[in-house]
Amino acid sequence: MNFLYLLRTRAFTFVLAIGLLAACKEQPAHLMITPQPIISNNQLRFSSGHPQLALLQTTPAVAGQDLSVELPAKLVWNEEKTQRIYPAFSGRVTQIKADVGQSISLGSVLAQIASPEFGMAQAEAARAKSVYELTQKNARRQQELLDAGIVARKDWEQAISDADAAAAEWQRALARTKLYGGGADVNQLLNLTSTISGVVVERNLNPGQEVRADMSGPGIPPLYVVTDPTQLWALIDARENDLAALTPKTHVELMVASLPNQTFAAQIITSADAIDANTRTIKVRASVQNTKKLLKGEMLATANFLRPMGDSVIIPSSAVFLRGASNYVFIQTAAGVFEPRNIKLLYEGPKVVYVSEGLKVGDLVVTQNGLLLERELRNAMEEAQQSPLIQPKAKP
Repeated sequence: MNFLYLLRTRAFTFVLAIGLLAACKEQPAHLMITPQPIISNNQLRFSSGHPQLALLQTTPAVAGQDLSVELPAKLVWNEEKTQRIYPAFSGRVTQIKADVGQSISLGSVLAQIASPEFGMAQAEAARAKSVYELTQKNARRQQELLDAGIVARKDWEQAISDADAAAAEWQRALARTKLYGGGADVNQLLNLTSTISGVVVERNLNPGQEVRADMSGPGIPPLYVVTDPTQLWALIDARENDLAALTPKTHVELMVASLPNQTFAAQIITSADAIDANTRTIKVRASVQNTKKLLKGEMLATANFLRPMGDSVIIPSSAVFLRGASNYVFIQTAAGVFEPRNIKLLYEGPKVVYVSEGLKVGDLVVTQNGLLLERELRNAMEEAQQSPLIQPKAKP
């Protein structure tokens, strides 16, 4: 009996040992230890088949092409062909002779204003004329007396001087009244005239309206606006890095929402010397031909132009990281080998960026889970007792 008991005990022990050995061989894969990546010459090296490699996606850098850029713009009147008319004297509007949309020529009367102030200027011109005529008669009389030897030469010279002074005053007073559409007559009628040919695009007065000479300046609408609507200006809101491509005589295309599938040619004239503090943009002015008058003042538009990108490469925006003032990416130099590299951006878009330095065409750039590489690189550096900070490698 003791022999049977001993035999059964040994058989049970043997079966238990076999079961334990089989259990050890069937451990789950996730309990097995995965070798950590190592750092070598600022490169992060993963072992073949490392599970994290499946999380890293790369994209090759491609050659950059001229970039089509769109910027917001607004159409305004060409100020070199626009006249804004304000009242030079106070008075009351008596007659309207031009309305919005009417074509006028140089010197056309737009409206008439009854102005006592202008009447005073006319009276001043009339008095100056009277004094001038009187001094002329006196000068002629003194000349006759001088020829007869009756008066001294100094009296004749004084008469000539008075006549010249009176002539100058009369010319000044008469020129002032003619400047505002008046003549030598005193009728107190002030004519609002246009000094250019064009179209009336704005009118801000009515018959019987009182106007004042101080109704001018910023924020005060003019009585009339006359312009040439066939030539407009486009004010473009440009970014700082767009200025190099928006030099004078550069051609751009304008598009407006109300006129789909149509483009309008424009040419850059000049740009502002300061950045708008509110929008952080720079105003760039372009001239626009509007022969068919399809474009209107104050229309919102989009300016499109090609920006030369030179010898640049294009990569996805998701690949770029920023540390301080420097940008860097992770590139794959070999299977399972990655390194950070400093780059210089030429243009930043919502989906892609143009890189001018640090990369070449064909470089494999990590576009997804780049933060995972940064973390692994920090850990590997710490284990190698190096600085924990990433030092992106510059292009050799």
